[in-house]
Amino acid sequence: MGRVKKTGPTARFGGRYGTAPRKRRAEAEVKMKQAYPCPKCGANIVRRVSVGVWGCRKCGYIFTGGAYVPFTKVGEIAKRAARGLPQAEVPVAAEPEKGEME
Repeated sequence: MGRVKKTGPTARFGGRYGTAPRKRRAEAEVKMKQAYPCPKCGANIVRRVSVGVWGCRKCGYIFTGGAYVPFTKVGEIAKRAARGLPQAEVPVAAEPEKGEME
């Protein structure tokens, strides 16, 4: 068998822990280390400060996000839910007429 060169962010693990966990870890580390756009100033300089905390190196804006990426799918859904439905789309319960209640 030929020798496989172990490169990338998980090369430090060598042959330990198996290939699947090392691949998952490498994917998460690559996503975590790359720069993302700032939601405030738009500069592509947002980096991870700590778990779930992200900061822009240009404007100093600090915000929360995912553990490995600043913007998650669940976070986008939560933002939409927090904004709520527009007034035109809010369903109104039918009010009973006077004769129906008696």
